[in-house]
Amino acid sequence: MQIIENSKVKEKVYIEKLENGLTVMVIPKKGVQKKYMIWGTHYGSNESSFIVPGEKEVTNVPNGVAHFLEHKMFEQENGTNSLDVLTALGVEANAYTTNDHTAYLFECTDNFYEAMDELMDYVQHPYFTDENVEKEKGIIGQEIMMYDDYPEWKVYLNAMKAMYHNNPVKIDIVGTIETISKIDKEILYKCYQTFYNPSNMTMVLCGDFKPEEILEEVKKRLINTKPSGEIKRIYPNEPEEIVKEKIEQKLEVSQAMYVIGIKDTINCEQKSELVKKHLAIEMLLNLIIGRSSNLYKKLYNEELIYSQPSLEYEFTNIYAHCLITGQSNNPEEVYKSFKEEVCKLKQEGINKEDFERIKKMIYGGYIKEYNDVQDIAKMFLADHFKGINSFDYLEEIEQINVEYLEQILKDVFKEEKMVLSIVKS
Repeated sequence: MQIIENSKVKEKVYIEKLENGLTVMVIPKKGVQKKYMIWGTHYGSNESSFIVPGEKEVTNVPNGVAHFLEHKMFEQENGTNSLDVLTALGVEANAYTTNDHTAYLFECTDNFYEAMDELMDYVQHPYFTDENVEKEKGIIGQEIMMYDDYPEWKVYLNAMKAMYHNNPVKIDIVGTIETISKIDKEILYKCYQTFYNPSNMTMVLCGDFKPEEILEEVKKRLINTKPSGEIKRIYPNEPEEIVKEKIEQKLEVSQAMYVIGIKDTINCEQKSELVKKHLAIEMLLNLIIGRSSNLYKKLYNEELIYSQPSLEYEFTNIYAHCLITGQSNNPEEVYKSFKEEVCKLKQEGINKEDFERIKKMIYGGYIKEYNDVQDIAKMFLADHFKGINSFDYLEEIEQINVEYLEQILKDVFKEEKMVLSIVKS
């Protein structure tokens, strides 16, 4: 068992790769009442073209299969729904699908092993019939229609469409009414057998556990499966340039919503370099338009914004972009001011004091994530699928200086890579 320790947060992660290929990560939190378990597969909405291990032909499936599969996993052959079973145990259970992974989880203070029995049982025993697949199409169809009227989702998705020509990140995770109509039980079983092999999965447990003991409990509940070979994932080529600078849609909203997107290129060979770049971009976004920035104060005083926009850098192995999301009665003016501030920062350079202050704030945010079992487990799972150990963020932040930040500002914050998505009444 590999043990990685971080002295800054006084935490250890115990990592074991089992014979069947499953990676198990245990982060013990002595004396903490809550326990959290998450079991994820490195399979999300990006994967619609792939070569199954042992096959030569490319398999193409409709958009929305990963999310459809996540929905169907709870239904059991005996007529029960595992989500209901878990809820009856008094645990908070859920599942979610992202662009690059799907995860099944629960959090509890009591009945942990009973909940573990149920979760590990349903994730390993899919049950699809023609009837239950058809029924699910109606349920997911309603979800798709609901998202169509959801301004927060549309403004995000439109930003993706403005940035990306072919990359699957521009496709809705749930698919469309048309694409899900083509899903059948054969497609679901094929995707399950390909992507839900233990060698493509990771389990993270966080709570008051003894690593060796909880590992034995996991092994006891695993069915006998052999690891599969590598899944060849096929993605379309994506040009570096954006599709168009501005995209606008009308929906019922009390105030216009906007997303400013900056398309980035994936060229970090080293995982440590990717972590360092992520941290630098977080710092830059906060320096430019974070709550303590001059631009935020100016926009707030001019009543162009009323709260700090959300700032994030999203990336997987096939895409990367910055997102500034908020509400304004004049998104175009916010966008113009943002571009001017970026230009000014490039010309004048970054103030050392501002840099130190933001660096401390970002570092504090990462430290804080280690207070909650849910935050820890979800973070370790998502980072693991990116090939990153979450502790790397606490180490790499020390390597960042003003010169590095100014280089990233120049490389990433390019005006020709910026887009504006607006949803207004």
